[in-house]
Amino acid sequence: MPSGSVYMCPRKNKNSELVICDCGLADYRAVLDRQFELRDKRRAGEIGDTVLIVEHYPVITLGARQSANKLLVDRDELVKKQIDVVDIRRGGGSTAHNPGQLVFYPILNLTELALGINKYVRQLEAIGIELLEQLGLSSKRKKGFPGLWIEGRKVAAIGVRVSKAITYHGMAINIQNDLSIFDHIVPCGLQDVEVTSVLKETGEKVPMSRAKKILTDILKKDLATERKKCTRAKGKRILDTD
Repeated sequence: MPSGSVYMCPRKNKNSELVICDCGLADYRAVLDRQFELRDKRRAGEIGDTVLIVEHYPVITLGARQSANKLLVDRDELVKKQIDVVDIRRGGGSTAHNPGQLVFYPILNLTELALGINKYVRQLEAIGIELLEQLGLSSKRKKGFPGLWIEGRKVAAIGVRVSKAITYHGMAINIQNDLSIFDHIVPCGLQDVEVTSVLKETGEKVPMSRAKKILTDILKKDLATERKKCTRAKGKRILDTD
């Protein structure tokens, strides 16, 4: 595992500032296990808020909403193509990850940030919108469909879970990944949805190091803002989805 992997992520106490960990290119299952570990440590107050940033080897993940999990290819065929398939409990339906897609997984205490779940999802969308703007793209929300869109084409997906106020899973933004992986699924269970990327929209290949740096700066800025806001919203009840 290279330096900067999930296993090298620094640990800080609950009073420390946000920790952002670049996991490099990593196996989905390994990062999922790391999320579970960090979620439990965050709940116990052993660490502070943490965000994992990662690119994944090719994988299709199936969410908790079974009706939205739609594979167009048999699992055995996907294995032959070296595409892993993982059933998980996050919100939403089927989606795909592969190198060139920027994924981030916030492990946050929503109570300490005074964020409800819906507002948290909007916050993730705002982070994605700002990132894409800095890469030269204007994206928008679509009511009732979490994620980001460019004139009807989906450029980012969100699938989150919250357990006792601690978040895990997160957001995936297509930067320069091979979009043919989405031909094997119905993305998020939505028929006739075209998936796009920064590369497809602009024709420019953005270095992933640049995209990660922009994302890191936005995360630090936006989550710091939420911490300041929470001092004026103490006692707000957070819905537990577990």
